[in-house]
Amino acid sequence: MDANTGLFYAFAAVLLFAAFKVITARNPVHAALYLVLAFFQASALWILLKAEFLAIALVLVYVGAVMVLFLFVVMMLDINLDGARKGFWKHFPLAAGVGALIALEMAAVLMGGFRLSEAPKSAVAVGETAVQLSNTKELGKVLYSQYLYPLEVAAAILLVAMIAAIALTLRQRKDSKAINPSDQIRVKSTDRVRLVKMNPTMAAPEPVAVVVEEKKA
Repeated sequence: MDANTGLFYAFAAVLLFAAFKVITARNPVHAALYLVLAFFQASALWILLKAEFLAIALVLVYVGAVMVLFLFVVMMLDINLDGARKGFWKHFPLAAGVGALIALEMAAVLMGGFRLSEAPKSAVAVGETAVQLSNTKELGKVLYSQYLYPLEVAAAILLVAMIAAIALTLRQRKDSKAINPSDQIRVKSTDRVRLVKMNPTMAAPEPVAVVVEEKKA
């Protein structure tokens, strides 16, 4: 067994462990952190498969953006999942059986791709010299030449969606917590802090006499 095979099994084992902890962790923040670990292990597997663009895209998009958003939402809402997890172990055997069936079906379909006699080569001989190919470079060439117009349409759609999200967030609503930057700039120190002069010492209050009347026998 070579080094690549050993790294593959190590990353795959950690990935399976992290994926299992995502659905079994009682704390939602811990579940999100385990999902981040699973994404990192998946990106390492992509690197072993010489798909560096997919690996860096997985880290930047999902770990750097989506999971950060998940953590913010989970920590701000303080979600209590104890009620939702009451029937977890009750339905776990059925869920495990369905998952095993799906895994077997995927293995039956994809098993032919793992029986390659040799690894794919990333260098092409041109004349007497070998040109080293890069997946990211070749993908960029195809993306900005053959698929340039679909890329521009997708960029325009994302721009419109971003503007619409900002407009819906900053509209005037009674429950909106948007801050006006002009009001923050025009604020003065006298409006924020009020100084109150107090004596350094104060006289102690006089003791109150308590009169207890004795009951006559």
